[in-house]
Amino acid sequence: MRRWFEAYGRGRSVYATGQGAGELLGFTGIAALVGILTGLTAATFRIVVERVNDWRTDAVGIWHGRWWGLPLLILLCAAATSISAWLVHRVEPHAEGSGIPRVEAVVEGRSAPGRLRILPVKYVGGVLSMGAGLALGREGPSVQMGGTIAARIGTALRRNASDVRVLVAAGAAAGLATAFNAPIAGGVFVLEELLRRFDRRTTLATLVASATGFLAAHFLVRGGVIFTVPPLPAPRVAEAPWVLLVGIATGVLAVGYNRAIMRGLRWADTSRWSPPVRAAVIGGVVAIVCWLSPGLVGSGDGLTQDALLGTGTLLTVVGILLVRIALSVVSYAATVPGGLFAPMLVIGALTGEIVGRFAHQVGGATAPSVTALALLGMAAFFTASVHAPVTGLVLVTEMSGSAGQLAPMLGACAVALLVASALRSEPIYDSLTARSVQVSRLADEDREVKTAAGGAAAN
Repeated sequence: MRRWFEAYGRGRSVYATGQGAGELLGFTGIAALVGILTGLTAATFRIVVERVNDWRTDAVGIWHGRWWGLPLLILLCAAATSISAWLVHRVEPHAEGSGIPRVEAVVEGRSAPGRLRILPVKYVGGVLSMGAGLALGREGPSVQMGGTIAARIGTALRRNASDVRVLVAAGAAAGLATAFNAPIAGGVFVLEELLRRFDRRTTLATLVASATGFLAAHFLVRGGVIFTVPPLPAPRVAEAPWVLLVGIATGVLAVGYNRAIMRGLRWADTSRWSPPVRAAVIGGVVAIVCWLSPGLVGSGDGLTQDALLGTGTLLTVVGILLVRIALSVVSYAATVPGGLFAPMLVIGALTGEIVGRFAHQVGGATAPSVTALALLGMAAFFTASVHAPVTGLVLVTEMSGSAGQLAPMLGACAVALLVASALRSEPIYDSLTARSVQVSRLADEDREVKTAAGGAAAN
């Protein structure tokens, strides 16, 4: 592992120092292979997670009215999250959390690629944690699994360290593209957030991997948009004040959300409870919420869809928003595999819906569409939290299939980013990446100590 890290820092091949990068066409072919394998892996992961979530929801409906229903649900959810935490902290610590910060650290050369066991731990741990109803998204594990696949392929083909980093980013793009049926957003996110450059070689590899991953997954999962959006009227200049309000509200909320996520992780890092015990408690709490209202738990795609359709009263939507923020923070503090994208989209959509409902109470028929403001809220909240406005715009447009709101969406994203910057909020993945690097180094040092101790004992 140390040899890998040193080679990454120097930008040289681990196995053949000084070996060239190869022809562009051949490198693009490798990126396509990464995309295909990532697409198939992420697609099966998505299918399994969806099936387990359906089973949990059906079980709650069947068990209601039976005295043993709630205790059994608590037991199963607690056990699932506890096993997931055990897999992460005992088998592969690098599989913790979203996975995107870990990939970002590898792409930046701040961490070496992890072992292949990240892949099965991320897969199984993610199915268990999300199957238990934790408010986490499938995109984070999909991104890290894609990065892990890419690192192994790059190593097997003896690519130099710089090429491996690009391939890891390409695998991440394919994972995100598969998770959300958003191949353009997958490539844009990696170029804007992870690589932060658009040179020909990296752009080509990233876009090819994203496209081939999406294509491969298409044979296993349904394509098309994730969310159904009704026809929307063309934006009007008179709606600008409400667009401004969406930007301000999501910007302030995203700053608080980012800080809450990091505080939750600090609590987890200093907790006296072992990770499996802590995760079991969190899983039990989520099970109780699931018993009371199954739609409140999980990734929250159903809640996002409801917000886009403008369902529920203003008071109800405010309550759902507060519960989802709390669930998202608590779920991520369990330090089990699971992403933040989907929870962010839920919070953004609900915030936009709240502004929309308030606008209709104040402005009546002249107010903008609630659906339109919910779309704006999704992109603006993501932008304020991640500081990746282009990704926010493209992601929401691809997931909804609605491009008619791009102009006001751009305005809301700009205002939200300005608010977050004015409040000196660090991008969430920058904060998580710094923590990931520290955790990775501690885990590697601990493993080296145990290995040395084992060798000494054998002698």
